[in-house]
Amino acid sequence: MRAIGLGLVLAGLLAGMAGAEGMMRKGYEMPPFVVVDREGARDLRDYGPRMVAEVTVRGDRRAAVNTGFRLLAGYIFGANDAGGKIAMTVPVEQAEQGEGLWVVRFTMPAAAVAAGLPAPADGRIVLREVPATRMVVEGFSGLPDGDDMAARAAALRTWAEGRGLRVVGGPVYAFYDAPWTPAGARLNEVGWEVR
Repeated sequence: MRAIGLGLVLAGLLAGMAGAEGMMRKGYEMPPFVVVDREGARDLRDYGPRMVAEVTVRGDRRAAVNTGFRLLAGYIFGANDAGGKIAMTVPVEQAEQGEGLWVVRFTMPAAAVAAGLPAPADGRIVLREVPATRMVVEGFSGLPDGDDMAARAAALRTWAEGRGLRVVGGPVYAFYDAPWTPAGARLNEVGWEVR
């Protein structure tokens, strides 16, 4: 895993030097990406490969993200074989798997990947590499609810397909801010993997 981790760190740093946007939000590291095209609040982005910690949970969207967040927070706050803390990153991602299943994911910080990630104490948490990905993404503020998120995802998919993009995965929801952040100051995103 250390060899993969070092390669991901170098890829992330190179992407950052090559014009990647959004390396940090409010002091938290985030996955580097390059905006290929932009129309209003919608971006076509290229993300480099990255390491994530993820867990699959069952429930409605809100309950699933809360459960997944607690499990992953336990891992980065010391519930791992090294007993050490790992820096928090943003966003918290949630991907729909169908039939009430959701994957909740934290991107692992570059320094922790370079040092070698400790194994999670909770066997439900999986560490894996996410390959380079092209995404169409729409950002918005406010308090996300299930119906609003689903409607935004459907509209974004229609928009992407109308521009000749083939949707191959998603939707993925991303949440950048703490629950106590005022609705108007929040950044949320919905996205689809495209080719």
